[in-house]
Amino acid sequence: MQTIINQFVYFAYFQSLFLLFIYIFSPKNRKNINGYLVFLIVLLAVGLTGRIIYISGIFGQNFRFYAFSEFSILMFGSTIYLFTQSSLRGKKFNLSDLIHYIPGVLYILIIVLYFMLPSDQIIGERAKSGELFRVITLLVGTGLAFNITYWILSCRLFFQVKKKLRNELSFSIKTGFFSNFLIAIGLCLTCWLVVYFISIFGFDTIERTARRTIWLSIALIILFITYYGIKEPELFKFGRQTGNKKYQQSKLSIEDLDNLKVALETLMIEKKPYLNRKLVKSELSEMLGISNPEIARLLNERIGMNFFEYVNYYRIKEFVELAKSQKVENLTFFGLAQEAGFNSKTTFNKSFKKLMGMPPKDYFQN
Repeated sequence: MQTIINQFVYFAYFQSLFLLFIYIFSPKNRKNINGYLVFLIVLLAVGLTGRIIYISGIFGQNFRFYAFSEFSILMFGSTIYLFTQSSLRGKKFNLSDLIHYIPGVLYILIIVLYFMLPSDQIIGERAKSGELFRVITLLVGTGLAFNITYWILSCRLFFQVKKKLRNELSFSIKTGFFSNFLIAIGLCLTCWLVVYFISIFGFDTIERTARRTIWLSIALIILFITYYGIKEPELFKFGRQTGNKKYQQSKLSIEDLDNLKVALETLMIEKKPYLNRKLVKSELSEMLGISNPEIARLLNERIGMNFFEYVNYYRIKEFVELAKSQKVENLTFFGLAQEAGFNSKTTFNKSFKKLMGMPPKDYFQN
């Protein structure tokens, strides 16, 4: 088992160096990749370096090198959160973000002062008295609590932004990959939490082996996500899908809303903006000559739909008309849906069933 774990350590280590090499020597990838992903790789490289030195025995089986590998533990959670915030909201780095790393810096100082600087004799006495085990248990528990807290904040932010995007966009975006990333991190942290409680009850050998495995799992997940960050950077740019322009609050009267409702319906029928598969709410509001909050109020109070539902309602109507035309002879249902403005087969099927009460195939058979 230990041999397999060591092989994973070497694989993750050299993979992290390879990705850093690509980032440093490829201007194109350096421009596209999220900076927090790069910092995650650096953290992995630092943590894995200590493990590589320890298991290789270059300087003997000195536990201080193993302690060195713990430097990055409290940096993971905060970096994942800042990466999530940067990807979902398009937030750029600010010096105030460094406050999230203060606990990590303090953690490193404790590791250095308590585990690395004292002599072997002092460490041995602490181990015999049980003090060393208590301190390690406290530090591991602190690291777990810290990382779990930031993971929860990341998940909360993800669901908030996903809900907001549904009210701003008329099309579906690829959030599945990002959500799977958070789920995988959550599963690793959950397993780590279970292993932590196992160690408290005296099964420290199981805890040490399992914790190394879980830590490596997190490393491989981050390396995997970083690979896609280089290969398909658009997967992590949700924050750029919506405009950041700020508007004043709506001051429209009831009569204004009624007039705008008629104007909006006329616009949708005559200019068919819904045929744009990437239509966003800010674009439609500009076409109507009103602000983003005002069109949101119009949709909610006078139409009873959010932006996503409203635009796809017109796309369904367009689809039904196309299905009655000669185009149906040359195109599939999804081909017609794309002609009507849909960019996703899943979104089309869900929208059609919600509006018509049945799938497209059943509707036309009936």
